[in-house]
Amino acid sequence: MTIAFLEPSRQFHLRNRYVSYVLRVLEGGELNHLYFGARLRDDGPLTDLQEILFRDMLAVSDDRGLLSLEQIRQEYPVTGSGDLRPCALTVCDERGSHVARLTYAGHTIVNGKPAIQGLPSTYVEDTGEAQTLEIILRDDALGLQAVLRYSIYEDLPVITRSVRLENVGAHRLAIESAYSCSLDLPDAEWDMLTLTNAWSRECEATRVPLRVGGQRVSSLDGRSSQHANPFVMLARPSTDELHGEAIGMSLAYSGNFNIEATVSSFNGVRLRAGINHELFRWRLEPGEPFQTPEAIVAYSDHGLSALSQTFHTLLRTRMSRGPWRDRRSPVALNTYEALYMRVDERSVMELADQAADLGMELVVVDDGWFGHRDWDDSSIGDWTPDTDKFPRGLKPVADHIHGLGLKFGLWFEPEMVNPDSDLYRAHPDWVLGDATRELSIGRHQYVLDLTRDEVRDHILDAMSTVIADNDVDYIKWNMNRSLSEVFSAAWPADRQGEIYHRYVLGYYDLLSRLLERFPELLIEASAGGGGRLDPAVLAYCPQYWISDCTDAMERVKIQYGTSLAYPLGVMSNHITPVPNAQTGRSASLKTRGDVALFGVFGYELDPRACTEEERLTIRGQIALAKEYAELVRCGDFYRLLDPFRSRTASSPTDVAWIVVSRNRREALAGYYRNRVGVNVPVRYLRLAGLDESVRYAVDEIGFDVERRPRYGDELQRVGLAMTDGSNSQLHPRVPLGDNLSRIFHLHAIEE
Repeated sequence: MTIAFLEPSRQFHLRNRYVSYVLRVLEGGELNHLYFGARLRDDGPLTDLQEILFRDMLAVSDDRGLLSLEQIRQEYPVTGSGDLRPCALTVCDERGSHVARLTYAGHTIVNGKPAIQGLPSTYVEDTGEAQTLEIILRDDALGLQAVLRYSIYEDLPVITRSVRLENVGAHRLAIESAYSCSLDLPDAEWDMLTLTNAWSRECEATRVPLRVGGQRVSSLDGRSSQHANPFVMLARPSTDELHGEAIGMSLAYSGNFNIEATVSSFNGVRLRAGINHELFRWRLEPGEPFQTPEAIVAYSDHGLSALSQTFHTLLRTRMSRGPWRDRRSPVALNTYEALYMRVDERSVMELADQAADLGMELVVVDDGWFGHRDWDDSSIGDWTPDTDKFPRGLKPVADHIHGLGLKFGLWFEPEMVNPDSDLYRAHPDWVLGDATRELSIGRHQYVLDLTRDEVRDHILDAMSTVIADNDVDYIKWNMNRSLSEVFSAAWPADRQGEIYHRYVLGYYDLLSRLLERFPELLIEASAGGGGRLDPAVLAYCPQYWISDCTDAMERVKIQYGTSLAYPLGVMSNHITPVPNAQTGRSASLKTRGDVALFGVFGYELDPRACTEEERLTIRGQIALAKEYAELVRCGDFYRLLDPFRSRTASSPTDVAWIVVSRNRREALAGYYRNRVGVNVPVRYLRLAGLDESVRYAVDEIGFDVERRPRYGDELQRVGLAMTDGSNSQLHPRVPLGDNLSRIFHLHAIEE
């Protein structure tokens, strides 16, 4: 791993054994991007990688002949500089001018990866893991300095980027856009893959070719949102899961974002990621800095699965932190779909007794334990136990659960307030919104103004009291509505463009301070499901409730799409009752368990209502989840069958994946059939990630069928026959019907 600077050509070459990232300083001081991709061997100048051409109708720099910044691949393009494409930075001075020109003023190269002040970012545990380049750009006339930070990891094909802006002049400036990363690519022969959709349909993978003009994913929800995840892949048209070139870009930010690919009329691509510039304007006083979030840029020339594995490893080991980063999460029983808001001391203790008997490890009292909460129209903000349901408070419940050897958890929605609450009646001014106008309300809730110190202090103290008084081990932190009519009475008119970002900073501040008080606390994040799933949240919350939809065959699609950007160990998966609350469909307890197995495993049902056969199944599921938890959490994940690509009538929709240990001696594969076909051809499931020279024993969990051992090459090139009831002579024990799941365990045979 090196970051080399060649003085004669003023070229920077960031390189490890996987990738090269090359840029240079032009004669006029602008930064020129030359290359990002697979590692290049050449240590010398690579200036010929950029062709500087003149074309009619372009704005040119008079002092450099016919050079046009509109034609140059740039590192951090600035509005008002002659580049008429969408740029990374727009600044306005006191006269209203947007003209700016940032030029090179120096650089530093250091071992390690310094933290980003005030924002979560990836990190190192040893300075030898990464190197960091900081390039200083200045516009002396404007009084602006930009410090571009690039970090390259030694063992991952990753470059992280962020920008710190500083007002070094004597006059106020206004930042109207400040992207974390801009990457100019020489051609547009890419497909763009995004994760979009809506509540209960999060992270649907969509892949479309790039076209001339702009394509983007973005959020104005005040959070990263269910509609669009802050993640994009660019893949060559021929790239699949195991072969081909791809670039991934993810933004470590929990608020309004924009990731956009713009294709020029000359077939170049500009990919930029950062805070959404709509509804954003930041006042920058003399001497003040502004820090952008971190963008993570990764590369693969071995397909999409390899690119996903890079993000999985980085986020699991160098974004997540704290004591729960390397621990197996406890198997939870959440009370919500068992009791909804009808929780009380007796019912929770009864569920805890059942949970302990079945081998569960955590009981979470979900919504309904506080205020006078019988429905979702009251008491959010009043974080004291409901005296009708818990007349002795929560401590007897907590003590009972702890006495069973289980952990105790609570649900909170700290950022919201119901109009029917003591908090709102005492502090209506703490609501985010314009008091002179009617406010929208979502789920009977308003949003608390986290930009205010006194609001955050109150939330922190209220939560801390409950956590400390009841020895709470786990909390589920939910956020069930977006921000709307965003206005803060605590800030002046020319600061209102800062409120969305200041809200996000307040959210991070709350999480940080809570974990400082309770460093052993396990926090699971949620926002109506996947409404705020992004890399930054994982710095505080090592697991995430990825969707409120728990229908097994809908869930496999959500988990499949989420896996493109996030590790399995992040995904909190619960087995819930049937018929399913979201779809009304039913799937067997086995199928529901086989889906939940690939993530943080838990339950959200009433074990008191289970039959003895179901209780036996649950005990077996929990044993499997514990046995394979480390493999699922730390193994390499490969997607095998894609639910988002259409199937023919003779090949019905199904989903499959496999997780393989790092030494390739063990694997766990899941196959899920949504709809059974009639008289269909036999499908062979080709596996991936195995050692071709190793012979594996293949066991199908739940089916006592003897199979011959197979070498990795056969399993990957031929595969396993997915026979069903219509092929009963071949495999009579595999049933007909929809919603079928099959789990295969593979382990190397020592020879």
